[in-house]
Amino acid sequence: MIAQDSQSAMQMVAKMLKPWQDALENLAGVQERVLQNLLKVYAQTVYGRKYDAEGVGGIEDYRAKFPVTTYEDYQPVIRRVMAGETELILNEPPIGWAITRGTTKDENKFIPMTPTDLEMRVSAGRAVMMYAAQSRSTEVFSGVNLNLNFPSVVGTVKAGDREVAYGYSSGIYTKFVSHKTPVRSLPSQEDIDALGGSKAWSVWKQRFDLAYEQCRGENVTLVGGVAPTAIQFGGYLHKKYRCYPKDQWRILVMTLGSTPGINTYRAGTLKALYGRQVAIREIYGATEGMFGQQMDEKRAWVPNYDLFLLEVETSKGVKMLYEMRPGETGSLIVSTPVLARYKIGDLIRAYEPPYFRCIGRDHWYTPIVHTWRMLNTLDFGGI
Repeated sequence: MIAQDSQSAMQMVAKMLKPWQDALENLAGVQERVLQNLLKVYAQTVYGRKYDAEGVGGIEDYRAKFPVTTYEDYQPVIRRVMAGETELILNEPPIGWAITRGTTKDENKFIPMTPTDLEMRVSAGRAVMMYAAQSRSTEVFSGVNLNLNFPSVVGTVKAGDREVAYGYSSGIYTKFVSHKTPVRSLPSQEDIDALGGSKAWSVWKQRFDLAYEQCRGENVTLVGGVAPTAIQFGGYLHKKYRCYPKDQWRILVMTLGSTPGINTYRAGTLKALYGRQVAIREIYGATEGMFGQQMDEKRAWVPNYDLFLLEVETSKGVKMLYEMRPGETGSLIVSTPVLARYKIGDLIRAYEPPYFRCIGRDHWYTPIVHTWRMLNTLDFGGI
């Protein structure tokens, strides 16, 4: 990369990071502005008009008029949206349908993605951008991204008289991000999709073989995907090819999501497989959106306050996410262009502002499991 290209890349990095960084200087004001933008979207939908989106005056009024919801609440409406009644909760036609890797009461969750919503998911790239800004180097952009994401097309479901394609959110926005950032991904999302949407181990071995063959000999500087999959890939390479990822590539950054403990009890395994030099950067997101990413070497993520309205249900009631005190735990409630006051089902723990961790799903035993893992890894609440 010549000097001029490097300078242009750093200018682009600074531009992408500025809204995220600026939001941290005025959290209350930024969250109020995000709410007003979301209300304009909701006012164009049947759901939003039902709860008087146009008449909402502020966050307290929003809480009074719009109920906290779960997927079970939305599910009957989403089925109708899939059948073509998009105006029920969407202000623009969906361009993709995301499916969860888990299930809700033995049923997969289907979440529509709109153009506006998908644009916001590019925020996951902020983790890598911040790494480049802090290292003052564009070296990470000079190589390729080892793409270990799930397929963006898994299958179709019948919706009225038409077939609706669906896939995993990570694959859908990886396909989209590839056209929006300077990083080239191998395998391409299209090549991954061509292997089919099965979660069977036999198909995962095909994906891993594809990734190894396409990236062998390439300058891999970045790994993106789901943390457990990255660990599986490293183990598979050693078993079949008698090598580890660290033997093939000098990877600078891993941007990983989908599970708690990426920077704590999983970090040792990741570095053993990919090299001690690798910087692990956690992405916090779900099928419903990308809500935060790691900002620096502190082992926690920073919310995308400039994009989503973020609340949390604690033992003392509902409050804004930024109002949580260090050590406090609560269940995250998100408002996105698609979903209003949606209880996502994750437990969030606050650390020193503006840092958070997701400690697991919203179950009574999650804090116990989290504490046990902290003790086993000598992670006593520091970041």
